[in-house]
Amino acid sequence: MSAPARVLVVDDSPTMRGLITAVLSSDPEVNVIGQAGDALEAREAIKRLNPDVVTLDIEMPNMNGLDFLEKIMTLRPMPVIMVSTMTHRGAEATLAALEIGAFDCVGKPGPGDLRPFGDLAEKVKAAARTQRQFSQPVAAVAPPPSVADFRVGRKIVAIGSSTGGVEALIAVLQKFPANCPPTVITQHMPPTFTKSFAERLNRLCAPVVQEATDGARLEIGKIYLAPGGERHLQVSGASAPCCRLVDRAPVNGHRPSVDVLFDSVAELAGRNAVGVILTGMGRDGAAGLLKMRHAGARTLGQNEKTCVVYGMPRVAHELGAVEQQLPLSAIGEEILKMTAARKEGTE
Repeated sequence: MSAPARVLVVDDSPTMRGLITAVLSSDPEVNVIGQAGDALEAREAIKRLNPDVVTLDIEMPNMNGLDFLEKIMTLRPMPVIMVSTMTHRGAEATLAALEIGAFDCVGKPGPGDLRPFGDLAEKVKAAARTQRQFSQPVAAVAPPPSVADFRVGRKIVAIGSSTGGVEALIAVLQKFPANCPPTVITQHMPPTFTKSFAERLNRLCAPVVQEATDGARLEIGKIYLAPGGERHLQVSGASAPCCRLVDRAPVNGHRPSVDVLFDSVAELAGRNAVGVILTGMGRDGAAGLLKMRHAGARTLGQNEKTCVVYGMPRVAHELGAVEQQLPLSAIGEEILKMTAARKEGTE
């Protein structure tokens, strides 16, 4: 058995520090070695304790979490998990933190929350195991092809991601032209965060990116992100494909689940689909991607070297669901190759 993950908890609220410490301490593979109430205390604690992982509040006195995170990533890169309020403002700040290089995020619990901080302990353990360097923000990418240079075929693209997915999705989708193939995405993310993330992607990318709504038609030039929280995203409708938000129990511990999305794409589109599984903890999406491949779809997986967490892509690769493993920088272009119309017509 490996040594427990050593964690420093940083939050200006003593109550919140105590709650986070209690949640983490309930896992024998996690050891909370210290607490800090602001960035100044945290800086000294990091020097003194050398933690494996830091949990970091965003709104703190003296120096906010974003500014402190930038200093950590510049001076002493290490895994940081952001702890944020479940508000639009909190979501925007957390997404910025993930782009700076934070490992993952969790939402602060609300009244009556029966499982405060969800899978925080699992995220801490995954963060402690990773060997990734955390000093590199999202790299600049070349401009996407113009509408005139890309002739879209008839394929649907389905993408699944989790931990590290914010950076990964930005890197992939910034390669898409404004007339990209209809694209559906399930990214594991707390409720209220997905709307802010869709808005952020819409500002950064050439196509229209929106949070999926029930009944939304799948259209060329549009990307649909599964809303976090209570329902799964599926696609349906052979003659007029559209998004469906369905009430079902969590699958693989997630709602929305990548497997649920991939299963529906396999059934609806078969060979007229491309499935992509990106960085993430666990195995969600692996079985669904295998179903897509068996149905004739093209399938891609992010390679180990470029993953924040090589969990979901690893399981998919081991199952035989992945046709090609590629570095993150090559995935967007490969999707376009797979979905472009043939010269003699469309696919």
